[in-house]
Amino acid sequence: MKPPHVLLLAALSSAAPIHVPLLTQPRPGAAQLPVMPPPGAGSSSVPLADILGTHRSLTSFSSFTRLHPAAASLLADLATSTTILAPLNSAVEALPRKPWEQARDYAAYGAQAYDGSGGEDRANQNLRRFVEGQLVARSPWPRGERAKTLGGRELWWEERDGKRVIMPDEVEVERVASAVANGEVWILKGVLSQL
Repeated sequence: MKPPHVLLLAALSSAAPIHVPLLTQPRPGAAQLPVMPPPGAGSSSVPLADILGTHRSLTSFSSFTRLHPAAASLLADLATSTTILAPLNSAVEALPRKPWEQARDYAAYGAQAYDGSGGEDRANQNLRRFVEGQLVARSPWPRGERAKTLGGRELWWEERDGKRVIMPDEVEVERVASAVANGEVWILKGVLSQL
């Protein structure tokens, strides 16, 4: 005896084709689904704030942006265009210190540089500078055009061997991950200098 799935396949192959009428008009009272533009179309109403956290390789940087209301607000603002130069998690982990730590703070305050409310304030300021140093206040951002980060540093990008490189630090862009209503997310293989 043949297994049931073989009998069913044999019956279906010998049966007459089934014709299902296509509905060209919605049924009266049926809910209408919104038509969404394709991902990365740049014309959607999805802001950078919503898309940044969807990239698993950028969770560290994404969490840093949410810790600061000004950065979070900027990335949610559909009227302001920004290019996020987001370092990979591995690039953040490879830093000699955490993004909220600075050698000058340890030199001035010792091992307890980040203890207490004063230390917490220093850590928050350092993390804010780190985030602002990775956000370029324009999008689209054409090759060779100098633009300032929110931290005030002037950057530009060049193409070398078919890859984008952020100058003057020479940090390679792995890829442009997303283009949404208020800007783009560029994934960096390194972290930009926080001069």
